[in-house]
Amino acid sequence: MMQTEELQLTTEWDKTFERSELVDHSKVTFVNRYGITLAADLYVPKDASERLPAIAVSGPFGAVKEQCSGLYAQTLAEREFLTIAFDPSFTGESAGQPRYVASPDINTEDFQAAVDFLSVQDRVDPGRIGICGICGWGGMALNAAALDTRVKATVASAMYDMTRVNANGYFDSEDSEEARHQKKVALNAQRTTDDRARSYALGGGVVDPLPDDAPFFVRDYYDYYKTRRGYHARSLNSNGGWNVTGCMSFINQPILKYSNEIRSAVLVVAGEKAHSRYFSEDAFANMTRGSDHTQNKELVIVPGAVHTDLYDGGGKDAIPFDKIAAFFEGQLR
Repeated sequence: MMQTEELQLTTEWDKTFERSELVDHSKVTFVNRYGITLAADLYVPKDASERLPAIAVSGPFGAVKEQCSGLYAQTLAEREFLTIAFDPSFTGESAGQPRYVASPDINTEDFQAAVDFLSVQDRVDPGRIGICGICGWGGMALNAAALDTRVKATVASAMYDMTRVNANGYFDSEDSEEARHQKKVALNAQRTTDDRARSYALGGGVVDPLPDDAPFFVRDYYDYYKTRRGYHARSLNSNGGWNVTGCMSFINQPILKYSNEIRSAVLVVAGEKAHSRYFSEDAFANMTRGSDHTQNKELVIVPGAVHTDLYDGGGKDAIPFDKIAAFFEGQLR
């Protein structure tokens, strides 16, 4: 029997974006197949009278629904979709112990549980459900789309493959057996330390203060997570980060192995100048290589955009919401 845990959900509008007067907002909860209760913001177009196409949104990796996933969800609700932005297991207002850990399996299940929830809502047409993942949740969304045949359309924006970056390091700079071995040695030593201390050490969020020699992508993250632009008190990246061992299992679990078997429509969106662009381009190439279902797959490169421009527009309306909405409208009709 499914049991929903009672969560303490804030009642105030504490988002990093302005509230829209075109949609109704409320808090909802649902349970995944691991028994973890997830918290979500529900956005519904005002005066909606018919059953609507629906979209579940999550990400970025280490963010909360009050940041850019909520912005995506609210903006798409303005375009006549019923949407939810949810906090993944172990983070934000969602349940799950210990806190601040991630799992390729459980986090893929989080997207499927969101589809479960949407599928049984009276205001939703269950045959017209899509998902949208941002940053590391773009990879999770592709994995969910490869598994869940109820998903009719998927958007992966500013995508990260979290299994690849954990196994190989940024830009594949640690892609060797020896580098992975040393990483595993350090992480397993930390597990012993944590168990002895009976607590889990945090790895730290985005570095603060910002070092003078910080690479551009670190500066990019700082500009979003550590400033008024995107800071949120519940965001891991804005504060103490994931547990040191929180992403350990990603090293051995490549989540995009069967992405070329996705039959439903996929739109991959990346910034032209984003450090993460290679994840999107390689994922798209892998998804279409040897596939019989390439006609409904598309890669869009946003001119001049860096990674976090696709979080909130970067002050230059960089998120191609018209393109994203048109994609969902075409595929969820």
